Amino acid sequence: MPPYDVKRDLKRCYAPTNSEWALVDVPAQRFIAVDGRGDPNTDASYTRAVEALYSVAYTLKFTGRRALDRDFVVGPLEGLWWADTPEAFTTRAKHTWHWRMLISRPDWITEELVEDARRAALEKKSLPTIADVRSESLNEGTSAQCLHIGPYDDEGPALAELHGEYLTAHDLRMTGLHHEIYLSDPRRTDPARLRTILRQPVRRTG
Repeated sequence: MPPYDVKRDLKRCYAPTNSEWALVDVPAQRFIAVDGRGDPNTDASYTRAVEALYSVAYTLKFTGRRALDRDFVVGPLEGLWWADTPEAFTTRAKHTWHWRMLISRPDWITEELVEDARRAALEKKSLPTIADVRSESLNEGTSAQCLHIGPYDDEGPALAELHGEYLTAHDLRMTGLHHEIYLSDPRRTDPARLRTILRQPVRRTG
């Protein structure tokens, strides 16, 4: 049996080709998560959170392999983002942003295995943020989604279109947090070629 790969098994959610907003049905998913606040470009807590997530994710991969004889591909980094007003994203007021960074996990990875992996990772690495890693579940359902290619700071026009035009034109309202999925490694990818999925859970207004 090949390893579980969320990008393959949920291809419609993790491999879109549309650069314009379109609706997609997102199934319920499980994650590991860390919460924080501040500018992801300058706040050290963000860097520590991402490092902690990956430490637990790879420990969880090997824990699951030993305990269940099942394997999975560690998924891409994802983030839920929110602020007091939507304009904080279109104006890129990053110091006001709240975030919840995520990495997907298969359904067969239980909360008990997450806790075991968290403890094991904390024993191996002197990284206190690992203690903040926890389980998280999402059930976003119907969502507006598009693929953004380019620097993260160039997402503003797409988000302004979503908030100012797309939702109204399609009789939709936002029901969840702004969700981003980072398909590229910013350390190895030219900013102009970064691929990011932008997602917003929605519902019909009628």
